[in-house]
Amino acid sequence: MDFHLTEEEKMLQATARGFAKKELEPVAAEVDEAEQFAMDNFKKMAELGFTGMAIPPEYGGTGGSMIALVVVMEELAKACASTCDIIDAHISLCARPIYLYGTEEQKRKFLPPLTRGEKIGSFAITEAEAGSDISAIKTTAVRDGDSYIINGSKLFITNGPVSDIVVVFASIPALAPRGMTAFIVETDTPGFSRAPQYKKLGMRGATNTELVFDNVRVPESNRLGAEGKGMRICLATLDEGRLGIAAQAVGIGQAILEHAIDYAKERKQFGAPISQSQAIQWMLVDMAVKVQSARLLTYQAASLYDESARISKEAAMAKLCASEACMDMAVKGIQIFGGYGYMMDSPMQRYFRDAKLTQIYEGTSEVQRMVIARALLA
Repeated sequence: MDFHLTEEEKMLQATARGFAKKELEPVAAEVDEAEQFAMDNFKKMAELGFTGMAIPPEYGGTGGSMIALVVVMEELAKACASTCDIIDAHISLCARPIYLYGTEEQKRKFLPPLTRGEKIGSFAITEAEAGSDISAIKTTAVRDGDSYIINGSKLFITNGPVSDIVVVFASIPALAPRGMTAFIVETDTPGFSRAPQYKKLGMRGATNTELVFDNVRVPESNRLGAEGKGMRICLATLDEGRLGIAAQAVGIGQAILEHAIDYAKERKQFGAPISQSQAIQWMLVDMAVKVQSARLLTYQAASLYDESARISKEAAMAKLCASEACMDMAVKGIQIFGGYGYMMDSPMQRYFRDAKLTQIYEGTSEVQRMVIARALLA
């Protein structure tokens, strides 16, 4: 399969790379240390149209393929993984399911402010007893006339502290056990509240919190898809989201590799640069092979998606490979930097902390293996 980018995709990649180098990389450490939503970065991305990628122009978006989206996400993550995380939750997990499963009325109401970056989106499925097992959600939606009353809470919601529009999954008790249904909830709705923001190990500029629904009345017009079809919508959305996390892991991995190469050329021990040591060379080789392998799996899955193929297995493979490679590269990167890599003023410690999350969210590595095994044994 040929993964040469089109001229348009190359131009977009160059734009993203230049923007990330100039605007994101210089403030990445500051964003991480502040532990606040990277609003300035979000607004700058909106100005370039990055908040509307993969959404057609008729809904305010800039269009583009899935390959284009993952290419941009890789460049963003290479400079600031938190900023890439924000975009993944905003586009892949909120705007895209509204575009794919929403009514025309819903698309025209919710997508333009999301694509223009006037409003921020998030996605809410995880609960205290429903992490990897999303079928165990306890949040309920009970019909009341032409509305639904939602009660429950959602944990670890990326963009949660600042989001304006949330794609929420709740179970309709009357349809149990197949009652999972998706809703579009506006966060200014009475009964909606947020817990204090979490303190996280990594990706600290992409803030998370618990969302609480206390008799939140949502009109039937805000139901996303049919009753009982929430599981299908959720799983398909997570397939797309996993491509974003794979691209994110590739971007972090590429940043680690480039910093490690530069440092190995400059750092001298025993009278010579450590890059002349075979031990260091082999670590760099392993890192380069891992990141390129992950990139190709990610591009393959995105390419298949653009061809309208089902990508559950391919997306799981891409995320598994990329996240595992990213974490391994982060460990090797710190090893190459030695004591300097262990210091908090080194970028390696941030890459290490950010890399770990790619193995956990939007499906742990263990969940990805389950998805792949099921596909292989079907």
